[in-house]
Amino acid sequence: MGSLAFVDVAEASRRIAGEAGRTAKAEIVAECLRGAAPEEAPVLVAYLSGALTQRQIGVGPAALREVPGPAETASLSLLEVDAALEVVGATTGAGSQATRRGLVDTLFARATAVEQRFLIGLLVGEVRQGALDGVMVDAIARAAEVPVAAVRRALMLRGAAGPVA
Repeated sequence: MGSLAFVDVAEASRRIAGEAGRTAKAEIVAECLRGAAPEEAPVLVAYLSGALTQRQIGVGPAALREVPGPAETASLSLLEVDAALEVVGATTGAGSQATRRGLVDTLFARATAVEQRFLIGLLVGEVRQGALDGVMVDAIARAAEVPVAAVRRALMLRGAAGPVA
């Protein structure tokens, strides 16, 4: 389902957090965007901005206190993770809390340690790496090899960086 490995996204997030300069952060994001398929780009931009494409999925910090141990090897793709979170968010009704917990545990059991750390930050809204819209605009322009002004115009029309990517 998607070719961009989720571990690469998690590693990019870790690298972005370790950089102080906006240019270096934008280059890391641009590097990821260059390797992303068109359908992956909006998800990648959202995740590296610290946002879920689903906005909220009904999983809070309490559900993430005890997650399964990390996987030894990376096997998740970016789109697999996004699809799994879509299912979690769509789970409602009687028994939905337990069902969501089971789905989250299944996802976390397949995630490596670096992927788990990134997922937890993403799910609780605490991806703090300084890759907000300004960095994303620069990164999209670099990856697409277009002027920053063109990306800014597209952003004004679309309202979000993900679809512009």
